Amino acid sequence: MRSGRQERYECDLHCHTDRSDGNNTPQELIDRAVRLGMKAIAITDHDIVPLETVTVNGQTVDLDSYAKQKGLVLLRGYEFSTDTYVNDVHILGYELDWSHPAVQAEMERARLSKSEAYRKLCTILTSKGMPIDYDQEILRYTDEQGVTHQRDPEEVQRKFIFEKMAEKGYAESWGAAKIMVQNDPALNVRREKIDPLRAIELIHTCGGMAFLAHPHLIDEVVEAPGLGRMTRDEYIERLIEHGLDGIEARYTYNKTSYKGHNTVEEIEQEIRKKYGDRLYLSGGSDYHGSKPGTVDPREIGEAGISYEEFCRIFSPLLQKGAS
Repeated sequence: MRSGRQERYECDLHCHTDRSDGNNTPQELIDRAVRLGMKAIAITDHDIVPLETVTVNGQTVDLDSYAKQKGLVLLRGYEFSTDTYVNDVHILGYELDWSHPAVQAEMERARLSKSEAYRKLCTILTSKGMPIDYDQEILRYTDEQGVTHQRDPEEVQRKFIFEKMAEKGYAESWGAAKIMVQNDPALNVRREKIDPLRAIELIHTCGGMAFLAHPHLIDEVVEAPGLGRMTRDEYIERLIEHGLDGIEARYTYNKTSYKGHNTVEEIEQEIRKKYGDRLYLSGGSDYHGSKPGTVDPREIGEAGISYEEFCRIFSPLLQKGAS
């Protein structure tokens, strides 16, 4: 799928750091966004509460203030991996009360479910002739400077395993590895994820806004225990009925494991037509930072929204948080 779009949006509401599966520290992400002339970004790491401070020149600095001093508005978010049985249902929660017990409890539950499932996936891959040593090849990794580090099991993201599969020649790319795992019931080890309706409820309980990320990464037809078989549109309607605030209309589908054939522009127009009069429309690149050798990596602002759109959606939320 190709896109002829070359513009950079002023606001990118879907970015990751090295606290989940990104490659930049929060400070590096902010600095890069500033160099690119961004007006606002959101840090939306997977299943982890965002940082409040960073250390700059030996001093502890408030993260929001650090961004603001550089002329950048920072939106702090959390990407909830939801639905154990339907792939890629991710709910972005923005500006929650991060100290709320409900958020803390969900983060801990997600942390434990990940480590157990990802170790099991490596064991199954090995048994099927694609050996990956979880302890030596996933928990241990070498950075760009050749320094070896040790991850805590709770820090592991499934993408790390996909990248290792590609590195060892089991798949052409991490995206191809992801599709391979998803399409093979023996490999598709499911970790227990929060129900998406519960995620929306939790976000609202904690004072935030809930947005569905990359809706077209959800299969056109899904099936799950208790739900039966339904279309993607029907699935999204359930989320809307339960209070979903917004949906990503602009996203870098051309750089993901998207299975369809529509361009990013065509998807945006479809989302606008179906949901534009009912939901806030957001956008984000799903930026992770690039590693050496990455072909056509995503960039901050490659997908997103204008600053005018950003203010219309998020100013009340940010003002409430500042009060």
